[in-house]
Amino acid sequence: MNSLEQAEDLKAFERRLTEYVSCLQPATGRWRMILIVVSVCTATGAWNWLIDPDTQKVSFFSSLWNHPFFTISCITLIALFFAGIHKRVVAPSIFATKIFCVVFLI
Repeated sequence: MNSLEQAEDLKAFERRLTEYVSCLQPATGRWRMILIVVSVCTATGAWNWLIDPDTQKVSFFSSLWNHPFFTISCITLIALFFAGIHKRVVAPSIFATKIFCVVFLI
């Protein structure tokens, strides 16, 4: 294979890689937005939970029962991480890094 054919193959590969990563971007954006919203809700609920004077006076589970917004948002955040949201948020960069390692370091 001469260098001209190799250059064209590399350009075609780069176009396909760019196309694939750009297709991942809308889904990644949605997952990032979901993660941001749930994180802000959890942080807001945690702040309200911590500044509540009754939190120190009652048991842990009673304080969680008294703050359902924090409890639900925290459970949702934990469930999202167990479902793999951290992988979905950074999927394009992981994919591009792995391809770079395979193509250029071998």
